[in-house]
Amino acid sequence: MQDLLHTPPKHKIVVIIPAYNEGAVLISVIKETLPTGFVIIVVDDGSDIPLNKMLQPYPLFYIRHRANLGQGAALQTGFNFAKKLNPDIIITMDADGQHHSSSINSMIEPLLTNEADIVLGSRFLSPGQTSVPIMKKVVLHTARLINYIFSGLLLSDAHNGLRAFNATALQKITITENRMAHASEILFEIKKHKLRFKEVPVTISYTAYSKKKGQSTWDSVRILFDLILHKLFK
Repeated sequence: MQDLLHTPPKHKIVVIIPAYNEGAVLISVIKETLPTGFVIIVVDDGSDIPLNKMLQPYPLFYIRHRANLGQGAALQTGFNFAKKLNPDIIITMDADGQHHSSSINSMIEPLLTNEADIVLGSRFLSPGQTSVPIMKKVVLHTARLINYIFSGLLLSDAHNGLRAFNATALQKITITENRMAHASEILFEIKKHKLRFKEVPVTISYTAYSKKKGQSTWDSVRILFDLILHKLFK
């Protein structure tokens, strides 16, 4: 695509957005993020119609998978490319409009003050900040307990795609779970490499579109099986 955006004078911050069959909502996410001045990488995870023409007007990096591999694979592709840019901080956010660039400042603060190597966004640290659908809340709280059993890390929100990594975490974390179990794998990587982590409250916007694109109950069951297989064969 086009050349790099200008970046803040002290820190190069890269935002990775995995996308699959996204349209106008992805454009809204990009338009909201562009004023930050951060470098944007969109990883098109094998969309039925390639996103390159739609994204052509915007100054960002575009990478495409020929086939749909899953969000975990898309994030790892983004990580591999981001390493070539030597960033200080990497942000991951979803393409469905749930996440907002206004949350990034609070996400990166613990990295800038060297309190953490990775910062995880949480829907539950500030009650009332995000209105989570009841069934979604049940699934998410179940997921955090399952993740605690397997990883030993008890978080308030274990499956939030809004994350921030410093350069150390970027180099050490490798995602091998192609699909949604990658969220739990990141926790295994945190424990394995003894990375410092912190949760910060963020607001998530649930729309009819994002609910449709999000994880179903069956997806959560599949993630559990993926976790078991990961622990058995890793």
